[in-house]
Amino acid sequence: MVEVLPESNGNILVLQAKGRLTHQDYKNVIIPRLEAMIRDHGKVRFLLDNFQGWRAVAFWEDARFGLIHRKDFEKIALIGGPKWILWALKLVALVVSGEMRTFSAHERNEALSWIQA
Repeated sequence: MVEVLPESNGNILVLQAKGRLTHQDYKNVIIPRLEAMIRDHGKVRFLLDNFQGWRAVAFWEDARFGLIHRKDFEKIALIGGPKWILWALKLVALVVSGEMRTFSAHERNEALSWIQA
């Protein structure tokens, strides 16, 4: 499950994950919000707090959306997550044109500052 946080504004989407991301998270929240923001603002900035990974189908939703919109992200930030996420972001960076960074759980303020700058 994901929750849209109040820091979301304009071309910035900030989400709080609660567990691993699911197909329903992408179908009902993430993809509709990002598509509307891309339509309204062009490039978007996306921050996901408490990232813990994906369920299998959600991973493919993420990959498909990322390929279709690879030039529509200005910045992507992940707070938390398993150690392997650094490798996954390096692979994503080969396709997606925006900047990407990971932050530890105690760096939430820095992540918000970075995504908003």
